Amino acid sequence: MAKRLQNPRLAKIHRSYKIDEAADLYGVHKNTVLNWIKQGLPTCDTKRPVIILGSDLNAFHAKQRVKNKHPCKPNEIYCIKCKTPKTPIAGLVEFQPVNDKIGNLVAICPACETMMYRRISMAKIKQFSTAMGFVLPLAHLHIIDTP
Repeated sequence: MAKRLQNPRLAKIHRSYKIDEAADLYGVHKNTVLNWIKQGLPTCDTKRPVIILGSDLNAFHAKQRVKNKHPCKPNEIYCIKCKTPKTPIAGLVEFQPVNDKIGNLVAICPACETMMYRRISMAKIKQFSTAMGFVLPLAHLHIIDTP
């Protein structure tokens, strides 16, 4: 099952939680909370029941959220299979307009050769087209009935 990012502000900072209370709060199994403790979630002491401060829970999840972010540069698209931003194969980037304000960039990953997608606004399209080397599609010609 895929990992879910937890809301870093869900726990109350002035409250302490037992393992089962923290599991109920986040909607996970208590073994997941024990795994968080193994990953570095601080506890109050080593005695039973294990007590976790709400402020420590919030800080742990905020740190996990920042650690998992991979911002893309203007010439990169995030590859879901590789789990890193990649520069697409040169010349194989296509722009597909969604509406008059946004569109999608479609490209091929150079490492795993899967499709990569990136949502882009029309305000930033010039910056991306020069950085990635793709050409904007021309508007479709309308056929006019002539007598």
